[in-house]
Amino acid sequence: MAIQYTREFCEREYNLRALVPDHPAIFAGWAARAVSARRLHACLLDLAYGDEPAERLDLFPTRDEPAPLLVFIHGGYWRSMDKSDFSWLAPAFVRRGVSVALINYGLAPRTPIEDMVRQSLAAIAWLYRRAQRYGIDPARIAVCGHSAGAHLGVMALAALWRVYADDLPQDLVKNALAISGVYDLEPLLHAPFLNVDLKLDRERAAQLSPLRYPPRAGTRVITAVGGTETSEFQRQTALLAQHWPSTVARNVPLPDCNHYEAIEALADPAGPLFEAALQLATR
Repeated sequence: MAIQYTREFCEREYNLRALVPDHPAIFAGWAARAVSARRLHACLLDLAYGDEPAERLDLFPTRDEPAPLLVFIHGGYWRSMDKSDFSWLAPAFVRRGVSVALINYGLAPRTPIEDMVRQSLAAIAWLYRRAQRYGIDPARIAVCGHSAGAHLGVMALAALWRVYADDLPQDLVKNALAISGVYDLEPLLHAPFLNVDLKLDRERAAQLSPLRYPPRAGTRVITAVGGTETSEFQRQTALLAQHWPSTVARNVPLPDCNHYEAIEALADPAGPLFEAALQLATR
């Protein structure tokens, strides 16, 4: 039976903050842990990868060079959050010899999603071009994104890098970890609480849905979604596997996790999500 995307349905399935009433305490905890991570670990902050104020990234380098790089793209429904909220993700990877870059991008409503996609590509390209300066192995750059960041990360995986810039290899990004993402944007047309800022129409929603693009040969995706997340987030993750069967290698179960707990699992060095990210980054 086809899903009826009514306003009420989309409010129930996609309004994440309403579904997790204690999200302000969760975000405050992230911010506190992020401050501690920046204070206790070597990092390069607010490196400019472009001219816009939002075009900045933070880099947590390892001592071993050249090191694989994990590029993290934050969520926030394309309209909130900041790279600095997620510094706490980096230390566990750095201890295992993986450098971590956390990137910012412009937010809606000021910045359309098309520009966010371009900014994500620009940040990754900037890191590739400066790999030697920052001790990065340019052949091992993986992307990890959560929520809206998972959407942007999968778009980066499908990018035609040689078309984007002829000095870049077509396989610049080979692997991605996509956590609780939205890969078909059409349902968001029926979510006024969100589309008031995104301003999507049917044509743009299709153009910005990674499901509409063929994955590049040789790329690999590992997905994850919280076990207590809504049926739509479960469906979005399943859709990516259905459309990219040769690219999506597996899904990491996260039982008992809501949307925000799913990203917290990434920082657990004893957990399966951390191991999945480590595998992709060092592959």
